[in-house]
Amino acid sequence: MYVEFCMRSNREREMLALIGGEGDKMEQEFDSKLRIQNNSSNNGRGVQRGKSFQFRAPQENFSIQDFELGKIYGVGSYSKVVRAKKKDTGVVYALKIMDKKFITKENKTAYVKLERIVLDQLDHPGIVRLYFTFQDTFSLYMALECCEGGELFDQITRNGRLSEDEARFYAAEVVDSLEYIHGLGLIHRDIKPENLLLTADGHIKIADFGSVKPMQDSRITVLPNAASDDKACTFVGTAAYVPPEVLNSSPATFGNDLWALGCTLYQMLSGSSPFKDASEWLIFQKIIARDIKFPSYFSEEARDLIDQLLSIDPSKRPGASPDGYAALKAHPFFNGVDWKNLREQTPPKLANEPIAHSKGVDFVRDEWGLAHMGDGPAKPNDGKCGASSSSEASGHITRLASIDSFDSKWQQFLDPGESVLMISMVKKMQKLSSKKVQLILTDKPKLIYVNPSKLVVKGNIIWSDNPNDLSIQVMSPSQFKISTLKKVMSFEDPKQRAWQWKKVIEGFQNT
Repeated sequence: MYVEFCMRSNREREMLALIGGEGDKMEQEFDSKLRIQNNSSNNGRGVQRGKSFQFRAPQENFSIQDFELGKIYGVGSYSKVVRAKKKDTGVVYALKIMDKKFITKENKTAYVKLERIVLDQLDHPGIVRLYFTFQDTFSLYMALECCEGGELFDQITRNGRLSEDEARFYAAEVVDSLEYIHGLGLIHRDIKPENLLLTADGHIKIADFGSVKPMQDSRITVLPNAASDDKACTFVGTAAYVPPEVLNSSPATFGNDLWALGCTLYQMLSGSSPFKDASEWLIFQKIIARDIKFPSYFSEEARDLIDQLLSIDPSKRPGASPDGYAALKAHPFFNGVDWKNLREQTPPKLANEPIAHSKGVDFVRDEWGLAHMGDGPAKPNDGKCGASSSSEASGHITRLASIDSFDSKWQQFLDPGESVLMISMVKKMQKLSSKKVQLILTDKPKLIYVNPSKLVVKGNIIWSDNPNDLSIQVMSPSQFKISTLKKVMSFEDPKQRAWQWKKVIEGFQNT
């Protein structure tokens, strides 16, 4: 056993100790010198630093066969979240399944460790709880609290938009949870409706701490080899909810989450993000310009709160200002909210039966072989399962546009520092046939199409800022032509994004 241990690479040892707990002592000692120890005198509100710890959520000797797997709640770049019922107890969990191979390949080990360590120390009714972890040869598993009410995003979608009373209730519960998170010196960095889950009776719980950032004075203990990033200004999150200061490479602050809260409140009341557009690059332009249009049916109080939360200066956002959360809670929009008994209040009625999830699909064993549970193909992150993409920010806005845009396998076609503006699987139409290709526009600028099965570039469309040399014509919502001086290429986008392609290409030509 000792010989086998010594032969492992550093990365393998780190992965084996990744989720901690009661495992092999040699591997635990190799993994870190610090240990986390819960301090009961703080009522779970803070954790003292110490030389030893025991995880509240232990590592168990379970296997995936111990669970009856149900619907897939979400798929990220290196993880999946599945409804899982423990066969012997009948207890239902949201089981986060993480691909070891992908995590090591993409250097995500520190992110996964940090999420596991932070979740273990959080104790608040508005935050999803971690119960236990386990692992096998291919995958890491986190058993999380199952929120049968689904995502807040689904409630917004099913209703079209929420009433002001409903939005006030949900926003108040998010504020209560953020006050706790920020009080511990943590920045969530990915607040959005998809990461705000609902219990069966309709209370909000914040999920997905894969992008969490501990501040220097954080009361949460983190291990030396478990950190979200070395640079406080590293870009993480989801395009439509990212604040302008992050796009300009400023260090992360609590104001980042409050900007995202403003975007989320706007979306609750209107049904869409305040900065919605055809591509991430165009979204970023709107954010930088603070291009906000308020619907006429927004109340004066709602408009004012959102306007303040979306302040360009993060230190002026309610909650991050000198008056702290007292100022945010005292805003007229929250008049009538009983902050002391928030979780005892009756939540808004859910739009449908709690267990019905719009994104949930039946668990397919052929696609997820139990022997290779974590080795499924990587898919774009929808934010649901704690998998967040990151890219180092720079002063040039277009370099940030690849955030959660595409499957990691397309990364090989990008140069260092190059980012994606638009990407789609389309059909390249020929005289008597058509072929599927991945059409990719980058900020280099570069416009290519790739054979998705052989992963080779099949064509490089010569870029020009001159519309006489490069132009795009939309024939229908799904069909468009790209014309250069030498040839005309016809494409069909099954997701009917022809106009988005035109807008992005012409928009980038104009810059």
